[in-house]
Amino acid sequence: QVAAALKEGRVTPTELCQRCLSLIQSTKFLNAYITVVEETARKQAEESERRYRRGQPLGVLDGIPVAVKDNFNTAGIETTCASNMLKGYISPYNATVVQKLLDQGAVLLGKTNLDEFAMGSGSTDGVFGPVRNPWSYSRQYKEKSVPKSPSEDKESNWVITGGSSGGSAAAVSSFTCFAALGSDTGGSTRNPAAHCGVVGLKPTYGLISRHGLIPLVNSMDVPGILTRCVDDAAVVLGLLAGHDPKDSTTVQDNFKPFELPNLTDVSKLSIGIPKEYHAPGLSSEIVALWSKAADLFKNAGAKVIEVSLPHTRYSIVCYHVLCTAEVASNMARFDGLEYGHRSDMNRSTESMYAATRREGFNDVVRGRILSGNYFLLKQNYENYFIKAQKVRRLIANDFVKVFQSGVDILLTPTTLSDAVPYTEFIKEDNRTRSAQDDILTQAANMAGLPAISVPTALSERGLPVGLQFIGRSFQEKQLLTVAKWFEKQVKFPMIQLEEVKRHDHDVFQHQKSASF
Repeated sequence: QVAAALKEGRVTPTELCQRCLSLIQSTKFLNAYITVVEETARKQAEESERRYRRGQPLGVLDGIPVAVKDNFNTAGIETTCASNMLKGYISPYNATVVQKLLDQGAVLLGKTNLDEFAMGSGSTDGVFGPVRNPWSYSRQYKEKSVPKSPSEDKESNWVITGGSSGGSAAAVSSFTCFAALGSDTGGSTRNPAAHCGVVGLKPTYGLISRHGLIPLVNSMDVPGILTRCVDDAAVVLGLLAGHDPKDSTTVQDNFKPFELPNLTDVSKLSIGIPKEYHAPGLSSEIVALWSKAADLFKNAGAKVIEVSLPHTRYSIVCYHVLCTAEVASNMARFDGLEYGHRSDMNRSTESMYAATRREGFNDVVRGRILSGNYFLLKQNYENYFIKAQKVRRLIANDFVKVFQSGVDILLTPTTLSDAVPYTEFIKEDNRTRSAQDDILTQAANMAGLPAISVPTALSERGLPVGLQFIGRSFQEKQLLTVAKWFEKQVKFPMIQLEEVKRHDHDVFQHQKSASF
């Protein structure tokens, strides 16, 4: 809609950019952004405006404000990974996905907040502080949430965004940008998308370049896309996908961008419901919503069958071993010599390394490095790392078998419950929380499959709940088409941001334009 408004001249790129920057300012309390590049964004918007005047926009994203998670390299803009280790680091180059957005004329507003080095599931463990879920300030939530005690501070009632791409999800959810990039290693795009009521797409491994994404787990990391509707996710995917000579893991075949058809007949579809996803801790509300969604497909004529993915129960343990092992290897580059933080300790090179890493990394990162190095020790390598790789293959084969049996799409929950209050969330340590929160999402990363979280309904507390669709490898078109049909059926309500209206009434005065 906003691309059409720009084309028809109903709104200009500079107006749009200014409105988004004003909104970022008025939603500062969400802590969604680490860096906002106002000057750069305005320049890009002015250039876009000149192109529109000449009638030569670069593409559908020309003039559209976007945000990028702060673990993608951006030339000339600080890239911190929300860590002391990279505070002040300015990359000399753009990540491929960032470059592709800029080549299309997108206006980059800034870099979004995350868990340190993307290790977490709440966006609460970064050095810049936790991200607040915009829905904490929505009319829907406020009407339903009753303080437990009269003394309970309104401020302490806010809920988490999920993670680790919580900043990007909050940015899209609070209307400060139209699309944002996240990264997804075990559910880091889909988890916050579900909690913030937006669409979160994790493409097939190898479809989008990882070049310039600061790695967490090379064999599972995928750039993720966060938007407010499925069609938008398809548009952004079409511009980012395809081979990149700088990333040898990208697919060699040419990728043709597609427009999503309006599915009217789902009778030829076979939807699989994996019984193992009735995980411990899954809230009764989500179970009810999941079965309601299955009935929605059944009543529309689709074939809905229960399927089994028997090795799912081992996936979290397997993921923990593989994830920490790759983290230990990847984090070795942060030694204080070439870039990033460097300790003043100068007794010896060894002590400088140790002090740099102690000062630069938080407990979560250090803990994962220690675990990973333990699993990679010569005497443990066979028992842990190799065994986990074998289990990973069994998990991937489960999916292959299910899809070969004729199932087109799997339907599962994305999260165990709706977003929890921050004060509840921090009672448990990062490892326990990540193990619980990733349980429904990380198997898709282990198998390298495309998956999307679609906002489905509001919980009894007035917070968003999402459901996940998992598709066959490189069958994004089918996955997104089904997700679009589902999105149309459920008619997820729009967030009513009370707080923003109070903070900045002017921004919402322009209801006429297609931008809001």
